Amino acid sequence: MRKDKRQAFILKEVNLHNKVLSVDLSEQLNVSDDTIRRDIKELAAEGKLIRVHGGAIGKSFVTPFNSDNVVYAATAKAQIAHKTLTLIKNNMVILTEGGTTMLELAKVIPSNLKATFITISPQVAITLAQHESLDVISIGGKLAKNANLHIGASVVNQLAGLKADLCILGANAFSSEEGLTDLDWEVVQVKKALIRSAKKVAVISISEKLNSVKWLNICSASQVDYLITELEPTDQLLGTFAQKNIKIL
Repeated sequence: MRKDKRQAFILKEVNLHNKVLSVDLSEQLNVSDDTIRRDIKELAAEGKLIRVHGGAIGKSFVTPFNSDNVVYAATAKAQIAHKTLTLIKNNMVILTEGGTTMLELAKVIPSNLKATFITISPQVAITLAQHESLDVISIGGKLAKNANLHIGASVVNQLAGLKADLCILGANAFSSEEGLTDLDWEVVQVKKALIRSAKKVAVISISEKLNSVKWLNICSASQVDYLITELEPTDQLLGTFAQKNIKIL
């Protein structure tokens, strides 16, 4: 495969999954680890992604407030944000993580909504705090720089005392058979705690992330109550998720 096609594939994977591992890219593209590392180094030098140990992460995911960043699938994420609003009612307590789709949701919260948002994302907390009628609680801990989420035992312990009405999670990968999966061990532990601390769980994700699987399991599909994508609820791609008794929005 030519270098330009390899690098285009790498950028798409970063945009889709926020973080990619060199070893996975090497296997997917059937090239050496050294080739992938060189490609990532070049893309990082061009300012198209951020090079990290073992792989790369997307710029818009880590620095979403930078106006130079282009958010991948921005139109689809805005559609998802507006759909998700139908789940949010006055006086609810809502748990959230981070990510560009969650930030889109935070931007479009109605000014008259009165609710409490509890988040492990400092970026989401800052965006939500612009709404005067919302109470915003940021759960602190060690900051995972590759995800800009608070992680660690202190975060898990704080979440253990909660039972929110709704937990809204983004997706790195979501499969009807393998459930919600991710790459980062510590982030996964916090996401599991978020799910345990809510009565209902909603996954918000662009459709390109569906039917993909990463190596760490967060929860089964049966633990998810709602799936919100940019697609129509009747889209064929969503059929296997509906069969798991997930309500599709």
